[in-house]
Amino acid sequence: MEWAKESLEKLKASRLARLDQPAPQPDSAQAEAILKQYHPDYLGHERKVAVGPNAGEQEFPLELAQLLEGDSSLEPGYLPKAEIETDVLILGGGGAGATAALTLEGSGLSVHLATKLRLGDSNTVMAEGGIQSALGDDDSPRRHFADALVGGHGDNDPDLLRILCEQGPESIRWLSQLGCLFDQNEDGRFSLRGGGGTSVPRVLACRDYTGLEIMRVLKDAVRLTGTHILEEHVAMELVDDGKGRVTGAILFDRNAGKTVCVSARAVILATGGSGQLRLQGFPTSNHVGATGDGLVLAYRQGCRLIHLDSYQYHPSGACFPEALAGQLVTEAIRSTGAQVVNAEGVHFIDEMAYRDVLAGAIIKETAEGRGVKTPHGKIGIWLDTPMIDLKKGAGTLAR
Repeated sequence: MEWAKESLEKLKASRLARLDQPAPQPDSAQAEAILKQYHPDYLGHERKVAVGPNAGEQEFPLELAQLLEGDSSLEPGYLPKAEIETDVLILGGGGAGATAALTLEGSGLSVHLATKLRLGDSNTVMAEGGIQSALGDDDSPRRHFADALVGGHGDNDPDLLRILCEQGPESIRWLSQLGCLFDQNEDGRFSLRGGGGTSVPRVLACRDYTGLEIMRVLKDAVRLTGTHILEEHVAMELVDDGKGRVTGAILFDRNAGKTVCVSARAVILATGGSGQLRLQGFPTSNHVGATGDGLVLAYRQGCRLIHLDSYQYHPSGACFPEALAGQLVTEAIRSTGAQVVNAEGVHFIDEMAYRDVLAGAIIKETAEGRGVKTPHGKIGIWLDTPMIDLKKGAGTLAR
C-alpha cells in the first residue's frame, strides 16, 4: 500500500498515545454544526413533489420524488378478475412480513404473503452487529426511550418510540423462544454490549450475523403455519373499492410472467426500506430488494408520507479494497475498540457517537482534506482495528 504509506506510518505511530486518550466528544453545538454542514440529510438535493397528498409540502430526496411522481406500469383502469381471495394479504417477506404472518396464526383468517424475491430476502438478513432491547439490570424501557429521543434530536414520534422501547424485551424473548440463538454469558443470560448512543450496554447479537439468525427462525416458523407464500410475486398496484378502502393488490408473477390479482379484506404493507435508490448519490449496503415499493404503492392510494426528510447513513462502510467498496462494517467492530482515525493519525471523534453525528464527522474529515485517498479515487478514513487487540488482549479481533 505505497499510496498510503505516509498515512499508515502516522496511524501506527499514534496508537500508543491514542490508547490512553479519552475519545473526543463533540458537545451539542458542535454535533449540530457537524450535522447541518456535512450530513447527507442537509445536502439540499431535495425538492417538493408536484402530485399526490404531499404535493407542494415537504421536500423529498430527488430519487424518491421522481419515483413518487412516476406513472404506473399498468394501463389506467386495468383490473383483472381476482384469481386469489384471502382475508389478509401481506406484502413483504422480511422480518416485518414474517412477524405479521406469525401473529395472525390461529386467528382463523386465511393469510397470503407475497414477496418479490424469496421469503427472507430482505434488509433483515443484512443486519450484522445486533439489536437493542432494555434487558440489563441497570436498564429500562424508560432509559432506552431517553437515549433514543436524544439520538433523534427530539424529532421522534413519541408514540412509536414508546412501543419500540416497551415491547422490545418481550419481542426478544419471543424470538428466543422461537429458537433465535442470541449470544449468552456463562451464566446463561443474554450478553449485552454498548452501541452508538447507548448509555448502558443494550445491544444483543448473534455473533456477527444477527439479522440472518433472526430471519432464519422467522422464516422456518412461517413455513410451519398455514400462510400461503407467494414467492417471486412483485406488488405492482394496490386495488381499492373507489371509496378509499384497499381491497387487494395486483401482483406480477416473475416465474409465470403474468399478473395475478388478489382480493383481500385487509392488506399489510411490510415492504422494507429504500436504500437501493442510492439517495443523495451514496452507495448502500441495503438488500437488493430495498427499493421503496411500499411508499409508492401507499402514495398512489392517497396516503400522506411522513418522516422522509431523515435517513440513516451508516458511518462505517468499506471504501478499500475496491472489491469490498460499499460493504457494511458492523458497529460491533467499533464498540469492541476499533477507532476512527484520519490521515494524520488523529482520533477525531468517539466512534460510539450517535450514527448521524459520526457519519457527518467522517464526511467532514474527508471534505476538509484529512481523508485517505484510495487508488480508485475514493476518500475515507482509517478504521483502526488493531486497537481492539491492544485494548482487549491479543486474539480478541480474531474471535
